[in-house]
Amino acid sequence: MKKLKLIYGAILAALLGACTSGFEQTNTNPNLISEISPGALLNEIIYNQTSNNLRNHYFVNCELMQVQLPYPKYYGGVQRYEILESTGASQWNSSYKWLKNIREMILASEQANANNYKAIGLTLKAWIYSNLTDNFGSVPFSEASQSESGILQPKYDSQEAIYTQILADLEEANQLYDHNVTMVYGTDILFGNDSRLWQKFTNSLRLRLLLRISGVDSSVYQRMVDIINDPANAPIMENLEESAVLQITGVTPNLSPWSRALDFSNQHAVGKFFIDILNELEDPRRPVYVTPAKDLDNNPVGYEGIPSGYDEQSFDYSPSYMNNEQVVAPMIAPIMSFSEVAFIKAELAQKGYLASSAEELYQQGIDAALELWTGETAPDGYFEKPLAQYDGTLERIILHKYLGLYFTDYQQWSEYRRTGFPKLPTTESMLNEGVLPSRLMYPSDQQTYNPQHYKAALEVMGGDDINFKAWWDVD
Repeated sequence: MKKLKLIYGAILAALLGACTSGFEQTNTNPNLISEISPGALLNEIIYNQTSNNLRNHYFVNCELMQVQLPYPKYYGGVQRYEILESTGASQWNSSYKWLKNIREMILASEQANANNYKAIGLTLKAWIYSNLTDNFGSVPFSEASQSESGILQPKYDSQEAIYTQILADLEEANQLYDHNVTMVYGTDILFGNDSRLWQKFTNSLRLRLLLRISGVDSSVYQRMVDIINDPANAPIMENLEESAVLQITGVTPNLSPWSRALDFSNQHAVGKFFIDILNELEDPRRPVYVTPAKDLDNNPVGYEGIPSGYDEQSFDYSPSYMNNEQVVAPMIAPIMSFSEVAFIKAELAQKGYLASSAEELYQQGIDAALELWTGETAPDGYFEKPLAQYDGTLERIILHKYLGLYFTDYQQWSEYRRTGFPKLPTTESMLNEGVLPSRLMYPSDQQTYNPQHYKAALEVMGGDDINFKAWWDVD
């Protein structure tokens, strides 16, 4: 299993049949659809936003977090903390495009009294907006996606206000699910119309976002414990098979986000920081992620990376490049994996909020992260290695959470900003005085199309400042 086991047998059958019927018909301009059903746009939203997130994970998150870097490229780039107005434009534009469709989906669900679809819509809305506000700061929210009501220049809402509402939306979504009602508007490509799995994703996402703001509101720890201790009313992911992982089949239109797989690997070397950790662990994910390095005589020399923001213009080896088999369908695109849930619970236990064993939860997170990519849990002796042993610290939990969040949108960067871990090396070639950026810049078109609210947001930050910290970033 190159990726997550094909755990949803019935789902995959649907992907080749009933599922794609609705997907193909709606993978067009939604303005051409005369009447939108609650599920008409669901697969479009899931596929397109997940695909966009994966590409931005690779080209933004992975460069900032020293997972991969363009090589050879001696000057500039995200790996050297060069953040431009264009860096986050793809994330911004895709998010607001599909948020507009989510709004239509929620309205259609309300009109049809289709509560399961409304719950899903609220969950997807929270998922997309959390990434937007985490990465940009204040963004259009309460007035966004309402051009039909004449709001063409929506105000920018604060991060605190956005988090307050999306967490309330997720709580409402949890209460809306009705497992006695069949989802009849096509077959969704994420959970195959299993409302129980959707509900577990909703509540697992609540845990992610509550933990995200725990530095500014310690009361959320009790809210998290209440969720974990109430599986009857607020179920969460309990195993890898329940993960929110999009299976990209390669069957049109469910295609790899990389139209040319070579673009994933050509001139993209693995970061030294990332691969050195995996080397110390003798981690079985290495051959899945990267290719072997070679010396100047073309002999294999194991797995070797290039320092992010490297100062040298040449090296005495050819580094390990990213393995493009990862983006050849069938492939996976994680949205939220069970391993993340296990690491969240491990952190709660480490901090004394859960009576469960932090070490057992930590190891559970590692096992799930390994199995996601290799099909197997940790090999014999893995947890005996010094870097795999649980040492009672948050730093050790976050190090392995960092590894486990590979391929998951911007979550590695967000967790670094929340905790300060893992500790990343710097070089003199890095810009921004070697300080990891705290946010992306607003796309340039905001100055033209929404100047009043754009300027108001900049006044709070003292400019479009990449060092302005997120509301929840108190590290």
